[in-house]
Parts: sequence; structure tokens; C-alpha cells
Amino acid sequence: MAWLKANVPDARVRHILRVEEMAIDLANCHKLDSKKAARAGLMHDLAKFFGPLRLLQMAQKEGLTLDAVDIANPHLLHAEVGAIVARDRFGVFEADVLQAIRDHTLGSPGMSPLSCVVYMADGLEPGRGHTHELEELRYLSRQDLDQSIWRLADYSLRHLLNSRHPIHPRTVLTRNWFLQKVLKRSP
Repeated sequence: MAWLKANVPDARVRHILRVEEMAIDLANCHKLDSKKAARAGLMHDLAKFFGPLRLLQMAQKEGLTLDAVDIANPHLLHAEVGAIVARDRFGVFEADVLQAIRDHTLGSPGMSPLSCVVYMADGLEPGRGHTHELEELRYLSRQDLDQSIWRLADYSLRHLLNSRHPIHPRTVLTRNWFLQKVLKRSP
């Protein structure tokens, strides 16, 4: 917490604490390790306020494969770089916790239930608003992780399209993967 308070604005610290709380709640709902969910939730935005050059340099040093969207929008790398900070600065070596930190912004096809919980908590924590659609997604996130990932990705894509932001291919891949998983189990 001391590191967060020194490196992250107060409003973002409050967001992080809401994500941690929601990740714990969702982990309990889905019978996952709530301590791992708490750790990933608490550390998901460690690199959120790093500058673009620092994000690019750390990603390149780590050997991450960058595409044109990453290079044009380095802030999208904060999830990947946040996992590096969690490992190197805070000694987190649990592969699933690090992966959940990496996946929290763009998602990933086939991501683990722990990653799903952190992705959902980041996108749906109460500070994101209280629209009818967000409330439905919050309810669904407690019932069905796969369907809620697909629908939250749809929600995010609509927002990105409406605000004319670039769309990272991984967001589309995540959405399609979870949509197909849900459709396969439908009668």
C-alpha cells in the first residue's frame, strides 16, 4: 500500500481497492483462491501511471512481442509491465497471479478463471458506474464467468468504437473465444 500511495494518485488507489474487493467476492462466488484474487487485484495497476517510454522500454527489455497498437498506445502495456513490477519489485512468482495481472485489461483467449475474475473486477467495480447494463454484467459475473467475459468484452468494444479509440486485437480475440465457448455449450 505504501508503494501504491507513493506512485499512484488517490483516485486510482481507491479503484485498486475496489477491484481487490470485487476480485475477492468473485473468487469466493466461483470457489477460487481469494488470496490470489486479492493479490492480483491489488497489483493489477502497478504500472498504470508509468510514462509511455518507460512502458515500451520495460516491455522490450522483457522481450514482449509488441504489435502496432501497443507501440501507438503504450498505456495498453501497463498490464504486462505491471506483472513485471509485481515479480521484480514485490517478489510475486505465482504464475497464475502474474497472468491475471497481465490479462486484466485486454483479456486473453482461454484465460484462467482467476484471470477472468480480475478482468471482471477491473471492468465492473462499483466506481465504473451504475448503468442498467453494468448492473446486469455484475449480476452475470457472479453466475457465469464465460458469458460475462464475452459480454463485458462486447461492452468494452462498443465503448472503444464510440470514443474512436484503437482496438487491440487481443480484445477481439478474447471476446470471440468466450463467445464461442458459450455458444458451444448452448443446446
